Amino acid sequence: MVVLFLILLLGLSTFYMGLFVWAIFNHFLTTDVPSALQHPVKFRSLHCVYLYVITLGNILEKMRICSMPKFVCFIHDVMSIKKKDPKVVVTDLRFGTIPVRLFQPKEASCSSRRGIIFYHGGAALFGSLNLYHNMCIFLAREADSVLLAVGYRKLPDHHYPVVTKDCLNATIHFLKSLKSYGVDPSRVVVCGESAGGWIAVQITQALVGQNDLPQIRAQVLIYPVIQAVNFQLPSIQQNQNVPFLTWDFLIMCICKYMAIDISWRDAMLKGTFIPPGTWKRYRKWLSSDNIPKRFKKKYQEPQFPGPFNEAAYLETKHLLDVENAPILADDEIIAQLPEAFLVSCENDILRDHTLLYKKRLEDQGVPVSWYHVEDGFHGCVVFFDKMLFFFPCSLKVLNAVVSYIKDI
Repeated sequence: MVVLFLILLLGLSTFYMGLFVWAIFNHFLTTDVPSALQHPVKFRSLHCVYLYVITLGNILEKMRICSMPKFVCFIHDVMSIKKKDPKVVVTDLRFGTIPVRLFQPKEASCSSRRGIIFYHGGAALFGSLNLYHNMCIFLAREADSVLLAVGYRKLPDHHYPVVTKDCLNATIHFLKSLKSYGVDPSRVVVCGESAGGWIAVQITQALVGQNDLPQIRAQVLIYPVIQAVNFQLPSIQQNQNVPFLTWDFLIMCICKYMAIDISWRDAMLKGTFIPPGTWKRYRKWLSSDNIPKRFKKKYQEPQFPGPFNEAAYLETKHLLDVENAPILADDEIIAQLPEAFLVSCENDILRDHTLLYKKRLEDQGVPVSWYHVEDGFHGCVVFFDKMLFFFPCSLKVLNAVVSYIKDI
């Protein structure tokens, strides 16, 4: 019995070690690490661990033990150490079936505070209230604001449009109860990171004209997803193999959430799913012509979109809906949006999403503040409190966000 146990232990150890070695080889064979990034060794090490966890999750999923997204969420929640801050009171609540977490400065205030509604990132696959817990404490404390973090339902159990519906319902509930939380109805900010930024844009647009609710004062969008139509932007070419959001992972997440078969990825990449008339209408908002020249280094502009493929269109046409590509909203909606604070990272596949939306807002007279991080990468804010895996760009972004919110 002891011998069998030792053999099993040796076998598992060999398997896990081999898997990690494979993750290291995969990283060096497929990954680009831009020279502008600080601490490249730390960055590479972290990505190797990331690949290892993702691969192990995929194996468990194929064995029907646990889905990959749930496994990754379990790992990042276990590794996330929720800090207690004596200056912030944290309360777990439920708005109906939606879990939310409230962060309130403990010190009494003689007047109502700002409110921040925060939507976490994670591509509708990963992310959780626990993973972003310490970041939310930081924002609530430093901006002296009441912050509500929304824990929406995700893949693999929930697909489009569940994420948006959960967040919209939680947002409306909170807006109707601001006074009970000590929040000034005239100073409510929506804030989102990555996919959470996409949610924040959708929510802000959905609330335009809702006169029975307090109006959103500002939108803070940290490297948001703005569209899934043009996949030939300069930042996609330049950063397609830069962690932690590569082209392969981005398209996989979009296909999973939108319930699109991955076999249509080439049609999505080349834009053959876009009807000519639709592109003619939206080109002025989605074309790489809107990207400033300084961001087009090493960019080879392809023929886009490719020859129209009706079958691809029928399978992917919901990508063209305004709900999924909020940059395509009518001018009348865009013009009514509140001021915006946009964050972009140079080494991010989504950098040009921010630049396109910045121009879209400015063209309609919406005040925009823009903060660009030359040494930033996608997902960097998650590591602001991770000590061993801390990156200076993480704190730069959060300090910029706090500085903006404090002026509201």
